[in-house]
Amino acid sequence: MGEAPNITGRDPVMRFPRPLGEAAATAIALCGDAAAEIWRRRTGQSQSVRVDVRAAAASLAGYAYLRLTPGEGARAEDWEAEPGGWRAWGARSVLRGENASNPAVGIYRCADGRWIHLHGGLPHLAERLLEVLDTDPAGIATAVGRWHSDDLEETLAEAETCGAIVRTAAEWRDHPVAQSLRDRPVVELHRIGEALPVPLPAGGAPLSGLKVLDLSSALAGPTCARTLAEHGAEVLHVAAAGRRDRQPFLADTGHGKRSTALDLKTDRGREKLVELLRDADVICQSYRTGALDRLGFGANQVAALRPGIIYLSINCYGHDTAWSGRRGWEGLAQAATGVTVPGTDGRPPRLAPCSCCDYLTGYLAARGVMEALLRRSREGGSWHVRASLCQTGMWLTRLGTVPEHMAPAEPDLFEDLLVESRTPFGRLRHLPPVTDMDITPPRRRRPPPLPGADPPAWTE
Repeated sequence: MGEAPNITGRDPVMRFPRPLGEAAATAIALCGDAAAEIWRRRTGQSQSVRVDVRAAAASLAGYAYLRLTPGEGARAEDWEAEPGGWRAWGARSVLRGENASNPAVGIYRCADGRWIHLHGGLPHLAERLLEVLDTDPAGIATAVGRWHSDDLEETLAEAETCGAIVRTAAEWRDHPVAQSLRDRPVVELHRIGEALPVPLPAGGAPLSGLKVLDLSSALAGPTCARTLAEHGAEVLHVAAAGRRDRQPFLADTGHGKRSTALDLKTDRGREKLVELLRDADVICQSYRTGALDRLGFGANQVAALRPGIIYLSINCYGHDTAWSGRRGWEGLAQAATGVTVPGTDGRPPRLAPCSCCDYLTGYLAARGVMEALLRRSREGGSWHVRASLCQTGMWLTRLGTVPEHMAPAEPDLFEDLLVESRTPFGRLRHLPPVTDMDITPPRRRRPPPLPGADPPAWTE
């Protein structure tokens, strides 16, 4: 594209042997580079892009660094009261790379000596996990110790709950799922339909005039949509009826968005989504493979309904693999792909002190969406952008290692970077956008909304 982004600083920033900061800076710089190219195509103006490695590393734990002075919209069960403001429940564990305090989320040793990461992070997943293990939460470690790791991993998948054996990067490379992904790019772009070219609209930011439906949850998909909002897109988050995402996730990734609620299992909900789609440019979704197809909103179905759509799909284990339909989370992608660090003296393997696969996938996916928008402007078509936490994990392990002992030991490294906003949750201290651009620096044009607070309509 234009002038290469300028990345300053180097790893290690965090106490972890993977180059987390440099990986994040690269992914974020790729987004800035694409936004700058869109702006150049529209206006003829070039601009430089700068990213700081330390700030980029901080963004991989964005929700864990939130500080909330709670207001009426705050949900106490999702936060822990501390001096200086509430912070996300379990944030200390995340920043230290430890297992969460919920025993259904943790790394346990199996009968064959291998470790497995269990993730019953939602009540129905924890219930199924305990049924498979035939135990209560206090007995999980003992119960796991009776299982062979391969048998338990498969049985958990059959029960539609979450678990992944902790593998080294070399072990994962030999796995059939990894071999299915080996020759694919980290983010895939597939043309899935015909449509006339769509000119890039005018406006004061690179993505001004573009409309994005965000049907994703947790961190990866919402981070992608937040990145698009920072570069000017109108983003409408669609909260699933009955879903209760953790409020710190919503507070971190909701900047720049509005939020509406639709029940896609009802005729009215589906009809309203069709109305929104007819004017949308991008849809971001992170449902399990096939879930939206059953409701009539898979990639090919939406491309037929709205020619010229950019459709983003994010999952854990990759698309068109034997594990595409499995439930997955951040820690499982780290465990499966070898991002984790082996334990010593009988201790479990160590997770990264951040949600690196989630946030990195969100940034890389945003770059993919912007590349698809550029292609649509040149050659037309509908485009399917695909990313996965495991493809990102594999990319991260290919970047090698850094001497983690040279990083500061204290996990609260980034307090000086926080800024403050007034939000429906209360007064929130949070990290700002990382990228610095000469003409169109990314901006967060509105505070994160409460789920479902807005009507199901576009503002323009």
